[in-house]
Amino acid sequence: MAKNVLGTPLQSCSTQPLTGFTRNGCCETGPEDTGSHTVCAQVTEEFLVFSQSRGNDLSTPRPEYGFEGLKPGDRWCLCAARWHEAAEAGFAPPVILEATHERALEIVSLGDLKYHELR
Repeated sequence: MAKNVLGTPLQSCSTQPLTGFTRNGCCETGPEDTGSHTVCAQVTEEFLVFSQSRGNDLSTPRPEYGFEGLKPGDRWCLCAARWHEAAEAGFAPPVILEATHERALEIVSLGDLKYHELR
């Protein structure tokens, strides 16, 4: 069973929109997930703009991939490195620790994640 950054069973991040590398609602990961989509975050307008400025447009719908586009308030499994980059730039969206996979700790610290915990 997958664990979260707190060492407890990994919880679902979002089913509306349906997220996760395997699109099962959880930020599970595996060898095929080279981007480590392990951080469950509630995206903000500032983060979406930041991500788009870095070449990853998460707000524009891509129907050919079944992707409706994200809007502020949506929860999404983000690449740990992109979340870390956003945190360093001051644009990190809040994190749901119970739904963030423990492998995120290979890239970001638990302290940083807790600092940005959704409250």
